[in-house]
Amino acid sequence: MHLLDNPIFNALSTCQANFADSYGVLRRFPSEVTPLGGFPEANDEGFAALRGLLAKGGGLGVFLPSRMSPPDGLEIMLEGPLLQMILENGSLLPKSSKTHEFVELCPADVPEMVELATMTKPGPFATRTHEMGTYLGIRKEGKLVAMAGERLRLPGYTEISAVCTHPDHLGHGYAGFLMTVLAERMRSSGEVPFLDVRPENTRAVQLYERLGFRKRLLYHYAVFRASGALA
Repeated sequence: MHLLDNPIFNALSTCQANFADSYGVLRRFPSEVTPLGGFPEANDEGFAALRGLLAKGGGLGVFLPSRMSPPDGLEIMLEGPLLQMILENGSLLPKSSKTHEFVELCPADVPEMVELATMTKPGPFATRTHEMGTYLGIRKEGKLVAMAGERLRLPGYTEISAVCTHPDHLGHGYAGFLMTVLAERMRSSGEVPFLDVRPENTRAVQLYERLGFRKRLLYHYAVFRASGALA
């Protein structure tokens, strides 16, 4: 199995093991980092560990090979297909003369980062998500209007995530620019960039394809909780 076939579990078993909280075969990030976790396989043992963890309350997002009915004792709060894309040929990154001023975001920027991610919904983003890697932002008149950063890290691979732009500042190429800066940095360090996107988000998929990303894998995202748990 390729490392990217099970990226959350493999990240928590390797480059991001420092974040890992374990429950049986299950590994998860602290919820304030990101509400994601994974197990070696989506089988009885994996779901038993997930059931035991969620018996205490809360929810957890996992990546599954395909859509499946929730096992006994669990229910799904949110689900959908997820497209994994990968950038193996950096020569396809645009060589544009148009550049934008950007900053490397820091802990002091977290309230604005969370606010922007909450508004634009690029995926889960919590108060400690910025600890997973480098996050870059673009400010206009002092306000954070676009950002992108690094989330999952595995040997040889780094995920680009939290790609978002304020609705009032679309159309300036901010997202593609920030992604290009991140991808070039990753490749110069010997890392292959990858990302996850909802396949129905055609605008984003088309942008990523223009940057040279290719579709690699279609899997399924599901947020589980214990059956009968209060919302």
